[in-house]
Amino acid sequence: MPQAGYAALVLAGGLTDIDQTLAVSVLVLFALFAFVLGRFGWKPLLSVIEEREKGIREAVLGAEQANAEAQRLLTQHHELVRDATRERDEILKRALGEAEALKSDIVGQARAEAELAGERARQQIEREKSLAIQELKSQVADLAIEAASKIVQSSLTPEAQRRLVSEFIEQLPKAH
Repeated sequence: MPQAGYAALVLAGGLTDIDQTLAVSVLVLFALFAFVLGRFGWKPLLSVIEEREKGIREAVLGAEQANAEAQRLLTQHHELVRDATRERDEILKRALGEAEALKSDIVGQARAEAELAGERARQQIEREKSLAIQELKSQVADLAIEAASKIVQSSLTPEAQRRLVSEFIEQLPKAH
């Protein structure tokens, strides 16, 4: 049976035969559809597409501007970090220099104070040594007078005894 359908199609006019009414109706409907679509659908559709394209362009432009701003901020951040690092290094260097100077000052002051204390101690020792020598001379003089008085009790006067003792003391070695 399938052959009968093919035979009927061939007898009715064939596959290449065009029905003019159908062709004209299709052309009229297409023209009407194109007119209605152009009048009511095409312009709004094009405006929506243009708005979308404009929005995309603005978004791309905004993204490019944001990227440029981000790059500028990143560069600025790197400069700030570099400046902060340089400033930190300068502060550390200055602090180390000040610490070294302070250390030198403290060591110098300590040495000066130690030398001053040593000098004071030497002067104190010298004074005490002088006092001890004076006291020793006085005691030696008293002992010498006493010894001389016992030896020469009757032959020398007290004035002569003192002169003798003074000569004796002068002959004693001097303390330096």
